[in-house]
Amino acid sequence: MTLPFAPWADPAAEPLIDLRNVTKRFGAFEAVRDLSLTIHEREFFAILGPSGCGKTTLMRMLAGFETPNEGQILLDGQDLTPIPPAKRPVNMMFQSYALFPHLTVEKNIAFGLKREGIPKDEIADRVTDIMRLVQLTDFARRKPDQLSGGQRQRVALARALVKRPKLLLLDEPLGALDKKLRQETQFELMNIQETLGTTFVIVTHDQEEAMTVSSRIAVMRAGELAQVATPTDLYERPETRFVADFIGEVTVLEGRVTTASRGGVGLAAMEDAPDLRVMTEDTPPAGTTAWLALRPEKVSISAARPDGADNALSGKVLDIAYLGNISTYHVELANGTIIKAQESNRQRADRRGITWEDTVWVTWEEDAGVLLRA
Repeated sequence: MTLPFAPWADPAAEPLIDLRNVTKRFGAFEAVRDLSLTIHEREFFAILGPSGCGKTTLMRMLAGFETPNEGQILLDGQDLTPIPPAKRPVNMMFQSYALFPHLTVEKNIAFGLKREGIPKDEIADRVTDIMRLVQLTDFARRKPDQLSGGQRQRVALARALVKRPKLLLLDEPLGALDKKLRQETQFELMNIQETLGTTFVIVTHDQEEAMTVSSRIAVMRAGELAQVATPTDLYERPETRFVADFIGEVTVLEGRVTTASRGGVGLAAMEDAPDLRVMTEDTPPAGTTAWLALRPEKVSISAARPDGADNALSGKVLDIAYLGNISTYHVELANGTIIKAQESNRQRADRRGITWEDTVWVTWEEDAGVLLRA
């Protein structure tokens, strides 16, 4: 039986990248604050966060374009601080691709190898191999203006990978592509990374992209790490309201803990309504304020209250977002809170039994939500 790839779960595993208490200031502004993080060899690691959170600054420090004011950045145990960007075993792929318009695909890819003085025969072999991997062999003689956006993206990727870096940094690499091509290219990136075994670190603000390609994600907020976890854990077990809200769609209900016992709590979230039941290993004392995070696909919607429902609240359908394969219902509760419920569209939209302004019930199981204390 093959064990899942999870070197971060092995206390004995040595990381490839080790950031130790890194701080970066621009004047009085701290773009990155006392940040510690490890990234392991062969990981496809994503740094995710809103604009201004420090993710690009963090990547620029890894590349050597910025120097930390405090802390250390180690690669394979070596301190990167005194090593200039061109001497680091690190390559970076920019969003703009920065291809040479007067050079063919083949010559664009070979450019960095020629500058390093690598023998011609080796250059030819390496360029041929990488073009085959990224499916550019038939476009070797074309120039960038003769390529599609996706093809130019693959040229930039090949040029970065042909130098065989230990670490490849990708700065919003798919941002210039349309949505369908971006989704297709995400899987291409994953296959290439898995084939080569190169450690990839991608910076993005696109949550879906990060969730699709990465082995782990670091969510940043205001220069600090909010949470580092696998995509599944971030989505199913967020540690804060910020992470729950930033990753995917969510409804957050505020309440007061009324009862707490091993395995679950009661949460008073609405007047004149029964306490909500939440399964949780964390049992805060009665009287504590807590929040229940609910993903819309875990919430059911019906015209009548289902018998034996663990948690049930009544409300009015305020809006319906039809997304083809699914519909998301926005239901306004008696206290004005909007709760989202999501259903697969197994029938055509004109045949659904619930529509705008209908009074409905939203229900969910005790283990459907996550109890948050911050």
